[in-house]
Amino acid sequence: MITITFDASWWLIIVFVFDLTVRIAAIIIVPRNRRPTAAMAWLLAIYFIPLIGVFLFLLIGTPRLPRKRRQKQDRINAYIRETSASLEFGSLRPGQPQWFTSMVTLNRKLGALPVTGDNAAHLISDYQTSLDTMAAAIRGAEKYVHVEFYIFQSDDSTETLFEAMEEVCARGVTVRVLLDHWANRGKPFYKRTLQRLDRMGAQWRLMLPVQPFKGKYQRPDLRNHRKLLVVDGAVAFMGSQNVTDSTYNLKKNIRRGLHWVDLMVRLEGPVVASVNAVFLSDWYSETDEVLTDEIDLFDVKAGPGDLDCQIVPSGPGFEFENNLRLFAGLMYYAQRKLIIVSPYFVPDEALLLAITTACHRGLDVQLFVSEEGDQAMVYHAQRSYYETLLRAGVRIWMYRKPFILHSKSMTIDDEVAIIGSSNMDMRSFGLNMEISMLVRGTEFIDEMRGVEQEYRELSRELTIEEWEKQPLRSTVLDNLARLTSALQ
Repeated sequence: MITITFDASWWLIIVFVFDLTVRIAAIIIVPRNRRPTAAMAWLLAIYFIPLIGVFLFLLIGTPRLPRKRRQKQDRINAYIRETSASLEFGSLRPGQPQWFTSMVTLNRKLGALPVTGDNAAHLISDYQTSLDTMAAAIRGAEKYVHVEFYIFQSDDSTETLFEAMEEVCARGVTVRVLLDHWANRGKPFYKRTLQRLDRMGAQWRLMLPVQPFKGKYQRPDLRNHRKLLVVDGAVAFMGSQNVTDSTYNLKKNIRRGLHWVDLMVRLEGPVVASVNAVFLSDWYSETDEVLTDEIDLFDVKAGPGDLDCQIVPSGPGFEFENNLRLFAGLMYYAQRKLIIVSPYFVPDEALLLAITTACHRGLDVQLFVSEEGDQAMVYHAQRSYYETLLRAGVRIWMYRKPFILHSKSMTIDDEVAIIGSSNMDMRSFGLNMEISMLVRGTEFIDEMRGVEQEYRELSRELTIEEWEKQPLRSTVLDNLARLTSALQ
């Protein structure tokens, strides 16, 4: 009988071969179809902390939805394209520049809805007014109410909205609600909110549920970050605000005195059908129910306005990063002014180049961010870009604490704007399902300018002289956060 014994040298050889195999495999697997910065960040993590790096890569290294969900998204996109291909949605404003037509075409090819005319859009910048205005719209419902929010809580601030849903449910109106699973689980009032939805008779589903024991699982940090409301296909709301108190009911926020500042837009006209299409696609993804059989999505009527609007959904269900391409494209087309509002601003190379190039072309470029952050890693990653932006000529306005500026918008010159749920960070580009709206019309830009001026008056400008006085520890934290932000 032959006995094989392993001494310490054999174990060292086995460990060396295994380590070498992992490193070679990482070089082959990690960079494929991934940004160079993201690939490099993953390779550094795997090389320097192999066990943790490999585990994290297997857990969150694939920024895509499961195949079944992607197939559903493809089917609903195809349905919308085919159904709307020969339809006209209102009269578009005359004199649109060629670059605007080019951007609309790009958006359409990437999965956006058709551009529509004859729309009305009005901003709501007060937090409680937004909740109360949505509640009033719900009370007028006759057929259905579609509610989709990243965070959705029944609390004192949202009481009027929940009461409105209860009233219309009692009248026989169908109320459908979608809320993100991971963003709400474990939060204050989560179970109470679901129980209240059950009692009123609303139909509700969790978005992107992470429930492996129920057969529901995908990368756990994928989020449906959209915020929208549709009433009878006639009125819609969208923007940055969640349905919750301005403190998010979190003890740490209340202790620090933090309150969120948001921006919503009320819509009427053909664009409402586009917002509804986004809800229907998400409802189908979570329930397998095809509501287009009972809802004539494209039976649209002109609204009381003259705005051109296009809804641009984005997220891991699409092949390309629709929101990133939209933002970058418009930055290059801008001729005079570019004003960006983004609470979480962590650009990739393309977006950073577009912004700094706009400065070098002589544009007035301004960025609104919060003076205080609520998420440490994102806050420090964002700060790591300030020096580059300031030296390029970007004016950075910091909304004064204890308020968190959570609005997401961009205005280009005096005619075009974007508003929605999408931040300008790598999470919003690659991991979150978002909704953005492209708007053309001077009257809407005038409203945006008014909100921007409100923000400016409540902010202080960061200068390069102030920035150069930052302590070394802040610079180290900023740079480390910047490296980890690329782990997608």
